[in-house]
Amino acid sequence: AKRWQDPDYKKIHIQLQKDRLAAMSPEEKKEIALALEALGVDSIEAGFPASSAQDFKAVSEIAQSAQSDDGPVICALARARNGEIDAVYQAIKAAKKHRTHTFISTSDLHIKEKLGKDRDWVLAEIEESVIYAGLQTPDVQWSAEDATRTDIDFLCKCIRVAIRAGALIINLPDTVGIATPWSYGKLFADVRREVPEIAEKNIILSAHCHNDLGLAVANSLAAIMAGARQVECTINGIGERAGNAALEEIVMALKVRSDEFNYSTGIITERLKGVSRLVENATFPVQYNKAIVGRNAFAHAAGIHQHGMGKNRRTYEIMTPESVGVKKPSLDLDRHTGRAGFATRLKELGYTLGTDELIVALDRFMKIANEKKSVPDEDIIALVEDETTRAKDAIKFLGLWVTTNSMRGKTHAKVALGVNGKYRAEEVDSNGTIEAIAKAIKKMVPHEADIDLYEVHGVTEGTNAQAKVTIRLKNASRMVTGQGAHEDTLEASVHAYLHALNKLLALSESSIHSTDP
Repeated sequence: AKRWQDPDYKKIHIQLQKDRLAAMSPEEKKEIALALEALGVDSIEAGFPASSAQDFKAVSEIAQSAQSDDGPVICALARARNGEIDAVYQAIKAAKKHRTHTFISTSDLHIKEKLGKDRDWVLAEIEESVIYAGLQTPDVQWSAEDATRTDIDFLCKCIRVAIRAGALIINLPDTVGIATPWSYGKLFADVRREVPEIAEKNIILSAHCHNDLGLAVANSLAAIMAGARQVECTINGIGERAGNAALEEIVMALKVRSDEFNYSTGIITERLKGVSRLVENATFPVQYNKAIVGRNAFAHAAGIHQHGMGKNRRTYEIMTPESVGVKKPSLDLDRHTGRAGFATRLKELGYTLGTDELIVALDRFMKIANEKKSVPDEDIIALVEDETTRAKDAIKFLGLWVTTNSMRGKTHAKVALGVNGKYRAEEVDSNGTIEAIAKAIKKMVPHEADIDLYEVHGVTEGTNAQAKVTIRLKNASRMVTGQGAHEDTLEASVHAYLHALNKLLALSESSIHSTDP
């Protein structure tokens, strides 16, 4: 590889970060990893194998599927502990290309208050952990947790130790999202100047930004301008607290403003919307005004804007919808659409369903079509993703009956489920509909989780809009999110609850609670 200081080297490596809050199932992680490979990411940090058996399994399965010479490097995370580094190697060793990512805190605040140690201890741990990691995987990345609040002289000392121990990538995370573009860019410039070994040994500097001040993407771009050649980011900007830098925003900023940045990535931008939708369905809804992939990203409501767009789209669009995978507007389907027409539209939207799945999806489509004059693509996407998600669930939804006693102020709910292939039904009375549904499900599938978040969004506009419900379940050690869509809001709520519950039951309890760099 050419050195980062070579003026002809203009490729920015994109490393896709894991997100522990999303609590994806191994199956979801594997599906998303395959989509990320097709997207063109350079490396995937697939998880933290030492945290749980399920995370180890997910990373292992992703590694086993990564056998292409042109595919991404499979990376996994470990603290500066030999046992965790061992777990990383065992999880990723099947991949054609693999990397160990180990980290330790370097700020005085973290060293004293979190670790209860001193600087000398940290330096010794860096040396030992990087050397140990290198004995198993020659490709080693080291991160200075809380780098943006670390004394610059000590940070440079830590980096020198890591490089001497064999680290090939040095990551400088803005762990708490406190940096600004000018301060983060200066950090990279200072490190490059004070640590000549970076240039001498062709070390790649990496940026990892959190979004607490809404500056993660801006900070990442500033790091690139100051010498970073790898950017760690997430689809849709998901991540700890306010999230991480959004991959799609960084990639399109570099592409649209190539006149200013003059750097490129290997990302196939036309796949961005599809991957965003896949991650959204497994994690959290994307806000409507989200840059690049949000529902309103290419919507023009103002009259002046619409007038300009009618004459030349470039008047108010700096990129085309097609360049990020948003299909051109087309005629909506209606109740006269047949099976062949429906299947054709699904294929255009990127879905291929089996015969049974197609029949179920078509039946739901017709119910919506009978209520609307036309059915937009958003409704079709929502119902198909709801059906395909539920098809993978172990606990199946079979029926819901709800009545309200206005005299007693109580709601009576009866829920029917398929549990381990057997029909079960329970009825309860409660103060509210969602509470009654949750209690009925808990009687059939006992668990300790409670609803931490309940959100309802209309897939499209109008009173006959299909509902998309997000439910987050939380117990003492886990937090998972489920989504469901249906023309009936209560049924969508059951779908979302069961989606989350299935994920919760599939995930084992974590033995270690990591701090993401």
